Amino acid sequence: MNPNSTYEYLQQFLTPERLQKIEHFAQESSDFVLPVMEDIYQFRNAAAIVRSVEACGFHKVVAMEKENFFEPNLKVTKGADTWVEVEKMPRTIESLQNIKNRGYKIVAVSAENNAKMLPDYQVDQPLALVFGTEWEGTTDELLDFADETLAIPMFGFTRSFNVSVAAAICMYELKQKLLSSNIDYKLSEEKLLQLRIRWAVNSIKSGKEILEKFERENEF
Repeated sequence: MNPNSTYEYLQQFLTPERLQKIEHFAQESSDFVLPVMEDIYQFRNAAAIVRSVEACGFHKVVAMEKENFFEPNLKVTKGADTWVEVEKMPRTIESLQNIKNRGYKIVAVSAENNAKMLPDYQVDQPLALVFGTEWEGTTDELLDFADETLAIPMFGFTRSFNVSVAAAICMYELKQKLLSSNIDYKLSEEKLLQLRIRWAVNSIKSGKEILEKFERENEF
């Protein structure tokens, strides 16, 4: 199935305004920084993370689950869940190795292990930014596996940010670094087309059913 044909077919179900928005915001989308969440248990935190990730132009989150399910609160996401893909994995080192095999440097957000400070951090390759749980923080197992650790400077008695706040700060700062760099951080043409298709499907009432029907009727 030709993805271009699929996207062209779906456009007839979109309003001109929605199609224009998809085209506009897809151009800035990136998976160069991949936020990875360790067993987030508060749905409000999950929602806030999704919302911040989308606002910074990153449209994928990996949720590693063990005791808890990553289920964003739709009232908090303000619709960001329509645009952000959530890939769920077990909370294991094997999952992190899987991500690393995709070409990502594993960077744990923690003040441990001689962490580099966020303002001074240099983005030079795709990185998976791993955030610990609300209660445990970043686990020792993760810290041992990570290629680097990254810390947010603190200026008060409080020694850590809420995980959703930490994610927002990191994603925003790293996006600014990418914008001011010469790095080609945007999606490839293939990934960009898949993103447009996913957004189109999510924008259409019964979009998944419409897509499945089109694919069945156009199998070769």
